[in-house]
Amino acid sequence: MNLTLSDVAQRCGGVLLHADGLIRVDSVVTDSRDAVAGALFVAIAGDHFDGHDFAAQAISNGAVAALTSRDIGQACVVVDDPVLALGRLAASVRRDLDARTIAITGSSGKTSTKDLIAAVLMGAGRTVSPIGSFNTEVGLPLTILGAPPDTEYLVLEMGMRGRGHIAYLVDIASPHIGVVTNVGSAHLELLGSHAEIAIAKSELVQGLPEAGVAILNGDDVRVRAMARLAPGQVVLVGESFDCQVRATDVILDEQARPSFRVLDHASGQAARVTLRASGRHQVANALSAVGVGLAVGMSLHDIAARLNEAVPVSPWRMEVVTLPSGITIVNDSYNANPESVRAALEALVTMPGRTWAVLGEMRELGEQSDVAHEEVGRTTVRLGVQNSVFIGAGTRPAYLGALAEGARGEESLFVPDVESAHLLLQERLRPGDVVLIKASRSIGLDRLASALSGGARP
Repeated sequence: MNLTLSDVAQRCGGVLLHADGLIRVDSVVTDSRDAVAGALFVAIAGDHFDGHDFAAQAISNGAVAALTSRDIGQACVVVDDPVLALGRLAASVRRDLDARTIAITGSSGKTSTKDLIAAVLMGAGRTVSPIGSFNTEVGLPLTILGAPPDTEYLVLEMGMRGRGHIAYLVDIASPHIGVVTNVGSAHLELLGSHAEIAIAKSELVQGLPEAGVAILNGDDVRVRAMARLAPGQVVLVGESFDCQVRATDVILDEQARPSFRVLDHASGQAARVTLRASGRHQVANALSAVGVGLAVGMSLHDIAARLNEAVPVSPWRMEVVTLPSGITIVNDSYNANPESVRAALEALVTMPGRTWAVLGEMRELGEQSDVAHEEVGRTTVRLGVQNSVFIGAGTRPAYLGALAEGARGEESLFVPDVESAHLLLQERLRPGDVVLIKASRSIGLDRLASALSGGARP
């Protein structure tokens, strides 16, 4: 970014107070501790804090002004709502960028898919993509505002909590290519049904231009149905026979890393891809990246080469680390829903060693929560997981489900909290064990993974 404060005020629809309009802004932050010389601090009011209370500190740290909803008596651009104004600023900067924009949404796999797409596109030109899940009405604008003027590919992730949320992000980002990974149970509490989730996710497809490309998971019936909503080209990716980009001959190594043959039906070409990320579900994520690469004109050979070299960059997503003790930790603690838990369990049971599933609660499932957790417990037994530890009151239905499916008391255990789980695992783990750790982000099982691994890197 390289704008004057007057430019910022005009683009945000705000009023500049207590500052020279010719002062330049070159970055935007939402945390006063990140403020440096030339930064614009966005004062966001949350449930537990109000950014306006930290505006003075941000300016003291070097910020040239704050984006606020009221006059703070110091350099500020006063707007109706700082978050909405941030979106307007990002939308205007996005129009200045001569970059092809790729947006990804879905119930699970968004971040892993985003990372693989970015890894592929880096072979075609300067690519900007955030590490982690900057997929909100705050995170997405910050990514756009941080993109250099010479950006050629802008890869953005879009999350949602209801209808209209993705449409809002699409209006800001103006994507050329849209990717939908799947429609699952995440956010059932907020939207009520899978059909409603599909409608909300489809806003990305509907918001594409006529010259745009929709990359859709052809193995997910709800995603496949979005093809009729796309204004432009549709590319189905998956393992189904009629997918334009198709995977066959999938095999997994000892760390559950998939290798497969990918076929581009349009050109008739095929290539072999061997991923460095664990889990068979990564095949679907990689196929989306293939679809994007082909859409921007890359060869299948070059795409496969980029995927073969790609390493996971966003933390706590099927991170595999083997400790000097011989114990392997699979840290998938970033988030969880029924579909992603099953995928992680399926990866776990392909890995050699005595298996442990250490599971915390899956949040935002609403009335389906108890049933979904019970099914997870049953699934651990059906898949042959040898030991399961269920953490916290929300997982009691999972524990009871495992027992109902035939697990014995020593094979399936319930503990009240993370600390109890840590003590239990310290006592029982032995060399050669493989431990999957997974729960919704708010449960904080990353602390358990870190404690068990001693900070070792994947």
